[in-house]
Amino acid sequence: MLTSATESNTAFARCGVQPRPGTYALLLSSATDQLSRVGRLGSLRLQQGYYVYIGSALGPGGVRGRLAHHMRPAERPHWHIDYLRAKTTLERVWFCYNRKSREHDWAKRFAAMTGASVPMAVFGSSDCGCEAHLFFFKGGDFPRLIGIISSARHSFKSARPAL
Repeated sequence: MLTSATESNTAFARCGVQPRPGTYALLLSSATDQLSRVGRLGSLRLQQGYYVYIGSALGPGGVRGRLAHHMRPAERPHWHIDYLRAKTTLERVWFCYNRKSREHDWAKRFAAMTGASVPMAVFGSSDCGCEAHLFFFKGGDFPRLIGIISSARHSFKSARPAL
């Protein structure tokens, strides 16, 4: 198990993730139905299944730095996703490099997928007009979800470092 942010960053570097600006999607699994506090947004009742969170990393460290941050639950949560990461498992990430964020386009595409639901309005999108940047898919949808995302006509790259 990784024990530091440096180790997380190194793990993504080994997977070829570069410190360039870009957009990413986290695939998280939940095996519990517990209540999770999400900062000022309130509480979210987790469900057993899969969550997809869309974000962008345009600042220093780019995609590599942001994914390294999301690798482990945050000691002091900053973003909405930091609260959810404490109760979920990171299964896989998808990303692309671009100086312009694509997170709003990706959020619209995920929202339109069959089986997608928004578990909490404005999660990850309190600074934009999107309904949310977090989507839930029931457990049985996992293989289909992986296939749809991986075959999408976006320049997604995938990384799954050893946790």
